[in-house]
Amino acid sequence: MSEAYDPRRTAVLLIDPYNDFLSPDGKVWQRLAPVADEVGLLDHLRSVVTLARTAGVRVVFVPHRRWEPGDYETWDHPTPSQRKIQQFHHFAKGSWGGEFHPDFQPQPGEVVVQEHWGSSGFANTDLDMQLKQHGITHVIAVGVLANTCVEATARFAMELGYHVTLVTDATAALSPDMMRAAHELNGPTYAQAIVTTDQLLAALGGPSRDS
Repeated sequence: MSEAYDPRRTAVLLIDPYNDFLSPDGKVWQRLAPVADEVGLLDHLRSVVTLARTAGVRVVFVPHRRWEPGDYETWDHPTPSQRKIQQFHHFAKGSWGGEFHPDFQPQPGEVVVQEHWGSSGFANTDLDMQLKQHGITHVIAVGVLANTCVEATARFAMELGYHVTLVTDATAALSPDMMRAAHELNGPTYAQAIVTTDQLLAALGGPSRDS
């Protein structure tokens, strides 16, 4: 891997690290678990976040809208995903499922951006402004889901001129086909780097998980 990352100009975008996605009792976990377990999602996310903090790379939390009563009910054209959130109350505000996983809690000085209603963490939020105000030029997208919020956020980042890195085993999707679409078919059309966690850790100057 030839990519180089200036910690002062790099941010890890930690996308949707909610209990409903990442914890065993979460509403989405059982559907996510086969792929998440196969790629070692939680351990890889822990490694990326821990090393980023150690290396001085900014960690930015990019959360989805937490469902509240009345959301989407009067909308002209909510998406199928929003309809599911409306039905099942994924990451409901004030609920355990709508809290960040205990291993992924914001540290003092870390930014939690405004919640995104759709898939992109940039659309109708302050993410771009926060990154620009902190001098960020390179973003590393991790979290869930690979083919929805991670991909949409990373694509939008490219459109705004950021250098984009995808980490194939620090994200997961609801099926292997969705993972393949995200990383093998779609990712190469917009991301400057598509790497594993170990490759990223080496580029950031830390040990691999196997060393």
